[in-house]
Amino acid sequence: MDRPALRLLLLGDSLAFGTGAARPSDALGPRLTRALADDGFDVDLHVLAVPGAVSAGLTDQVRRALPLSADLAVVVVGANDLARFVPAEQAATALSAAVTTLRAAGTDVVVVPAPDMSMVPFVPPALRMLVRGACAVLQQRQAQVATSGGATVALVAAEVARAFAADPGLFSADRFHPSSAGYARIAELLAPAVLAAARTRRDDAAA
Repeated sequence: MDRPALRLLLLGDSLAFGTGAARPSDALGPRLTRALADDGFDVDLHVLAVPGAVSAGLTDQVRRALPLSADLAVVVVGANDLARFVPAEQAATALSAAVTTLRAAGTDVVVVPAPDMSMVPFVPPALRMLVRGACAVLQQRQAQVATSGGATVALVAAEVARAFAADPGLFSADRFHPSSAGYARIAELLAPAVLAAARTRRDDAAA
């Protein structure tokens, strides 16, 4: 008997949308879809992320998501909150509301906390420690509210930062968003958490 396709959502900002990728197929959603397909899943992907979105923007994205009755949502958010100096508590509260609403609707959630913005090339070296500290505060609060809301947290920011700091080719031409190679590395690091969530849902459905 054929299993129904796993309905996967990508919510959040430009990283979830795929800004900077040379081709749509190089973006994060399609790459995660291929990883799931390699694991035996049929995937129905919906990218609802909005470039430039802060965490407060998740409210509208979740509203659009609810009619889809998704199985799994990957939420990538926080970079724009940091860039626009949104207080960490305000950003975390918005994320918490999104996670709570999605979980109440029966959707499993993987939250990808904010990236470490200190590795962005145009951040002056003298400010990198300060930027890294601000990122860590938001990442910690995001992880706390996501876990409290029943989401899985993909703690990949440190590994992503190391990879991007070591290889400038992971940035696109704007030196801010990932390139296709950058999205490949991010997807590689995220895949274990996404696959684990998908497998758990599949196993629970089969039980």
